[in-house]
Amino acid sequence: SDTTLYGAQASGSSPISTAVKNGWDHIKPVKPDTIAHSIAIGNPADGYYSIKAINESGGWAEDVSDEELVEGIKLLASTEGIFTETAGGVTVAVTQKLLEQGRIPRDESIVISITGNGLKTLEAVLDKVEKPCVIKANIEEFNALMEKKEICTA
Repeated sequence: SDTTLYGAQASGSSPISTAVKNGWDHIKPVKPDTIAHSIAIGNPADGYYSIKAINESGGWAEDVSDEELVEGIKLLASTEGIFTETAGGVTVAVTQKLLEQGRIPRDESIVISITGNGLKTLEAVLDKVEKPCVIKANIEEFNALMEKKEICTA
């Protein structure tokens, strides 16, 4: 079977997804405004080719807000134990959105690329996630924590 390509961008810097959703074959440059700095490219040099590849494969492009990308980071961390940077949060959140829209069939095998570690972009999520629990170095507090007892001092 053929491969379908999907594009994922942050809403604050989404010239490719905007073009795909509007049926344009060209990029309209934007001024980036997103916490996903690694993908904040308002006038991508290969934007035309990205649009062409997505369209020719029968794919789609979508974008998500900064809040949605943070939820994508949290989802991947809580379900897979992978702490991604903001661009990976975009990938996860857009994939979720495309599944909800029915653009990606739920029985389809898919691959998403998570290319950066969340430690690179801590400032983007520090105030949006729970603070880690601090316990004393003993088995009793560890066991209590695992049983979800209220022992946190953080």
